[in-house]
Amino acid sequence: MGHNRPEQAITIKTPEEIEILFQANQIVAGVLELLKTKVLEGISTYDLDRLAETFCCDHGAQPAFKNYKGFPASLCASVNEEVVHGIPSKKKILRSGDIISLDFGVYYQGFYGDAAITVAVENVVPEVSLLMEITEAALLKGIEQARIGNRISDISRAIQDHVELHGFSVVRQFVGHGIGSSLHEPPEIPNFYQQRQASPRIVEGMVLAIEPMVNLGGAKVKILHDQWTVVTADRKPSAHFEHSVAICSQGPRVLSQKPSV
Repeated sequence: MGHNRPEQAITIKTPEEIEILFQANQIVAGVLELLKTKVLEGISTYDLDRLAETFCCDHGAQPAFKNYKGFPASLCASVNEEVVHGIPSKKKILRSGDIISLDFGVYYQGFYGDAAITVAVENVVPEVSLLMEITEAALLKGIEQARIGNRISDISRAIQDHVELHGFSVVRQFVGHGIGSSLHEPPEIPNFYQQRQASPRIVEGMVLAIEPMVNLGGAKVKILHDQWTVVTADRKPSAHFEHSVAICSQGPRVLSQKPSV
């Protein structure tokens, strides 16, 4: 879940806290893995929300987004031109050719997990398929820069460069964030480079939720009357991928990725 206001200083996590954050994010990864298999023509976003919440609770966690600042559901389910914070609904039925961003968070043993994927519903047109591919690749480019001694702006620049190289645009109104015992902590992690602003140094023990939101058309977005759903101003599709990443001495550790067997 993207945000736009830090409240406190950047917190550094102990190795023990990073282990709990790993467990929290593994539950998120499990939810997203399950949902990926359920994204088919005819399912409603409400059904996906139910599946996500049940999996989360069955694994000893609580859904982090439910009632967060009044958000009415557990899952952010954003279809096509919806960028982020789409509210699940029985009326919103997936059709072939749609794409859906699934953003989920958990609260587990005092810590938060947060990640997102964008999934295609059956046959998606090539340019939208490319949009998803480039957004996910931009996330990985950003993660590569999440190293001790770099600055947050190095992550931002890597994401923006990759997105714009392929002719897509980065959403500027919503950003990634630190994560720990709060869902949204400093630092903010923009997906674009701000030249004149001093950017925090990346140090060991930071945990960052990096989340490019990328539009097929222009960068501008609007918030709908429900006060949550963010849509592209030109109503062209948008993709969103997110991982929670711990800064470790040996490099970035992606907490919300299932370890490869």
